[in-house]
Amino acid sequence: MASRKYVEAEAELQSAWELNPTFDVAYNLGNTKYQLKKYREAAEHLPFALRNWPLVKTVAKLKPTAEQRLAESRAQVGALRVTVSAAGAEVLVDGKAVGRAPLEGEVFVEPGEHRVEARLEGYAPVSQTVKSAKGETADVGMAMVAVKSEAQAAGAKTEGGMGAAGVGAGGPVMGQPPAGPVEPPPKKNWVPVIALGAASAVGLGVGIAMTVAGSNVLDDVHAQRQSIRNAGGQCTKPSASFVDDCAELSSTGERVDTLGHVAGAAYVASGVLAAAALTYALWPRGETRTAGQPRVVATAHPTGAGVVVLGAW
Repeated sequence: MASRKYVEAEAELQSAWELNPTFDVAYNLGNTKYQLKKYREAAEHLPFALRNWPLVKTVAKLKPTAEQRLAESRAQVGALRVTVSAAGAEVLVDGKAVGRAPLEGEVFVEPGEHRVEARLEGYAPVSQTVKSAKGETADVGMAMVAVKSEAQAAGAKTEGGMGAAGVGAGGPVMGQPPAGPVEPPPKKNWVPVIALGAASAVGLGVGIAMTVAGSNVLDDVHAQRQSIRNAGGQCTKPSASFVDDCAELSSTGERVDTLGHVAGAAYVASGVLAAAALTYALWPRGETRTAGQPRVVATAHPTGAGVVVLGAW
């Protein structure tokens, strides 16, 4: 039963992370991965939570738990400390992009051999195979060399300074009317961006508050269950003397689920609002949308909703 709850929570938290990666989502997702014995993924999310841990007393007591579970997860996997000589180079491990140089923190991998690559336009790609041992960190240095290319001549000039393609390279092109004045686009109204951003922050605050409250109630669940066990009871088929205690334990567990659902909904709403604010900020100021300009597509799935911006910048 507990494993099933963690599996369901994993899906919800993964959706919240993709919409709005914050420390509390990283902590809960890392903790869930730890409970499911997915130690490599736990080691990926818990460092993010610890790097961005807020100075708030209500969540201070959770930090030692995050540190302990990170240490336990790291002991089960290997780590790569990758450094690349060219800033901005894309780093790949076993063909999967893990970020751009310089990387923030280590890359966690399963023990064994792994192929590390670095790519950047204007440089020759480099790669190497490294071995990773459980609980150890391997240093990987990637030196990139710039590729020398011959400059292409923009256009050869003939005698007298005329271009080969025609006379008077700087003169007007025959058959084309002179360009008229271009009217500036209308100014964008930033009030919706501010309003959506504020609403997203409120949603994030509600999610954090519900997460903290859920963690506190979960501690109560553990304490109540341990108390029943210490007294020699159990709640699968409780005896008469433990019926009330088991009922209270069940009620407390339902509160944990409720708070978790509210927190998940708040994270999803915060992410959607943030995406809407970003979409409005990037939307072209002209009224007519031409090919290549971004467009918005609303999406929905069983664990949340979102906004996808399609286009090119």
